[in-house]
Amino acid sequence: MAAARTQCARLLGVREDPRRPPGPAVAFLIDVTVVGAFVVIGRRSHDEGTGLRVTLEVAAPFLLALGTGWLVARAWRAPRAWATGMRLWGVTTVLGLGLRRVAFDRGIALTFVIVSSLFFLVGIVGWRTVAQRLAQHVGAPVGS
Repeated sequence: MAAARTQCARLLGVREDPRRPPGPAVAFLIDVTVVGAFVVIGRRSHDEGTGLRVTLEVAAPFLLALGTGWLVARAWRAPRAWATGMRLWGVTTVLGLGLRRVAFDRGIALTFVIVSSLFFLVGIVGWRTVAQRLAQHVGAPVGS
């Protein structure tokens, strides 16, 4: 069991030393979770359906933008860095809203732009800020 857990951790980029930062796969999954949380919370607050298909349709432009952001920012090089988070936030927000409007033919009211921008800022940049502070506290390398 321990060997399987170690192998799974290696595949996900998790290091056995807790002072070492999470690998790129873990950072990417956290970012995807931020987008997913945004969609689920938004749909619930508007009393809309939360079925998987509908949720994925709403999340799709932002997930595509996030993936593009990871490629453009080369986020795997420093997945925890604050600067990486800022780049990902910008690309995910701007491209995601653009795709939502143009490619997915959905609305982007001003309040939606503000809420999505702030949510992605707090989520995508925020977890990196917390991770860096914790790493500094325990003496782990910062920015990796």
